[in-house]
Amino acid sequence: MAKPALGRGLGALLGGAPVLTKPASAPLLPVLAPAAPIATPEPAPSVDVRDRVQRVALARIRPCPLQPRKDFPAESLRELADSIREQGIVQPLIVRERDEHLELIAGERRWRAAQLLALAEVPVIVRQADDRTVLEMALIENLQRENLNPIEEAHGYAQLVNQFQLTQEEASGKVGKSRAVVANALRLLKLPQVVQNYICESRLSVGHAKVILGLTMEKDQKLAAERIIKEGLNVRQTEGMVARMQRRGTKHGGAKTGLILPLPADAHVADLENRLRERLGTKVQLRYNKGKGELEVYFFSDEELERILHILGVDAA
Repeated sequence: MAKPALGRGLGALLGGAPVLTKPASAPLLPVLAPAAPIATPEPAPSVDVRDRVQRVALARIRPCPLQPRKDFPAESLRELADSIREQGIVQPLIVRERDEHLELIAGERRWRAAQLLALAEVPVIVRQADDRTVLEMALIENLQRENLNPIEEAHGYAQLVNQFQLTQEEASGKVGKSRAVVANALRLLKLPQVVQNYICESRLSVGHAKVILGLTMEKDQKLAAERIIKEGLNVRQTEGMVARMQRRGTKHGGAKTGLILPLPADAHVADLENRLRERLGTKVQLRYNKGKGELEVYFFSDEELERILHILGVDAA
């Protein structure tokens, strides 16, 4: 299935020649009627000069502080530089005018690779855009190319919400994501910085992170993250570990968590639990023993509770 286009206005920002309208054909005249003068078609609209690719000095271009992507692996940049050396820069950089220099809107990887090659000039398209539009376009470009790690993506959403006073619903509409995706991403920023770093480094998955968020104490979150990495726990095993940490913390008044060993789970129960988790899009725990047990469905905001109730067909009013 084709991936839907993200956000709005990307085509308008990146530009492209306007479509020329076809002049209307002259109406047919009756036989023997005097010949009517043929109207001269209106001249075709000229291409906006802003759509033209210009070559500018590389030294005039500066990176944008609103760029959500912060990690540019050296090896990836070297590979791009090798490609540019052979083929040139195929896609122009998108920039805006800022005082005496040009500020990047899109194409920072190409700009960095051009610096590695010490290019004198690069092709650009100049656009007019305010800060919010720049951030939206930068997010869209990176999300379309899957260039952002989960923490960078979360910071981008947080910038839209906090700096530009958007609701989560409005922010999600700007970048073509569901509100639940934005809300879950923002929750990652509540984790300790060391745990966020593990996510950036792909040592922890977002699935692990969501489970860790079930722990309220920062020290427990760090402990859980370290155990996941050390023991190579998957998300299912992490859920069991965190549940036992929560129960043990309650039993001891939250004074300590102690050593918790994962318990084996029935394969059929685990399969059903996974299906429930996929259906509800949140953490689910199913405990079953001889026809009895309990089902726990976790939510982490009022909006997420409303979403789960909607899926279950329950009116929250």
